[in-house]
Parts: sequence; structure tokens; C-alpha cells
Amino acid sequence: MRKNADTAAGLAWKKSSYSSGEGGQCVEVAAAGAAVCIRDSKQADGPVLSVGSAGWVRFVRMAAHG
Repeated sequence: MRKNADTAAGLAWKKSSYSSGEGGQCVEVAAAGAAVCIRDSKQADGPVLSVGSAGWVRFVRMAAHG
């Protein structure tokens, strides 16, 4: 599900630990109840992708294993 920036404005966003202060390509994530919201760190007012927490866990596990 996609959300707009207004819907996600009050969330506590966390930037990827791989992010540098030099404007590299990164994402930010925020917990939103039973979902996880994801956005482009360079476009904080842009679109937000929301996925269920179970889907997020599967994604992180797959990413961790290459």
C-alpha cells in the first residue's frame, strides 16, 4: 500500500546505517502499528510504501542472506 507524506509525517523515521552524509541513495523506515513504512531519504515529502510487518521480516531475512 502506498501512503502520502502527510499520512506518515508523525512517524519516527530511521535512516539506513549504510547512509552517508554525502547524499547517497538510502531509504528510511518507520514502524506504523502493524506495518512498516519505507521512503526515499532524499524525498521525505514523496511517496511512502507501507508493508505488513510479516512481509518486512521476510524481506530483511532475505536481504541478510544475500
